[in-house]
Amino acid sequence: MCESMAFDIAGAANVGLGAVAVLFVLVAIELRDLIKSAIALGIASALMAAVFLTVGAPFAAVFELCVCAGLTTMLLLSALDITADKEVDPERRE
Repeated sequence: MCESMAFDIAGAANVGLGAVAVLFVLVAIELRDLIKSAIALGIASALMAAVFLTVGAPFAAVFELCVCAGLTTMLLLSALDITADKEVDPERRE
């Protein structure tokens, strides 16, 4: 068997992780619930951090995981919570 034709498990893992990340991004686009969409984007970002780690870029992986997956997801969820329609108590209405 030719060396260039050999099965590369790391390359297959990168392609698999990238494909699943793209799948989560597409799910986030199609979801109607904004909270589930923000969580799907966070999962996609965490999968991209795993791709960065497997290709040998640990600093990019840590940055992606901390900033993109963690901070951005929490900011989106916080913004959704702040801007959500709160049901007003009927007795408090004037």
